[in-house]
Amino acid sequence: RMASLQEELAVRRYEASSGGGMASAVVTGQLRVLELRIEPGLIRDGDTDMIQDLAAAAVNAALEKAQLGVQEEIARLQQTMGLPNVPGMGGPA
Repeated sequence: RMASLQEELAVRRYEASSGGGMASAVVTGQLRVLELRIEPGLIRDGDTDMIQDLAAAAVNAALEKAQLGVQEEIARLQQTMGLPNVPGMGGPA
């Protein structure tokens, strides 16, 4: 079951944005960045610092969503298998 979950998480996508959608990122359940989109107006304006800040915020938000999603899936799997919650493995401590 764990191998099946890992395969599913490898293709599951989590998306988040920052700056009101000016930057967005898509990551997998394996915490790999698939996409990073920047609003063309930001690039035209050339505000490098803002682009970097918004890109980092979008990636971090997407990674946080993915981590929470993975933890929830692991907790569900543990419940299905009748296993106790193990701290750091998805369920509450």
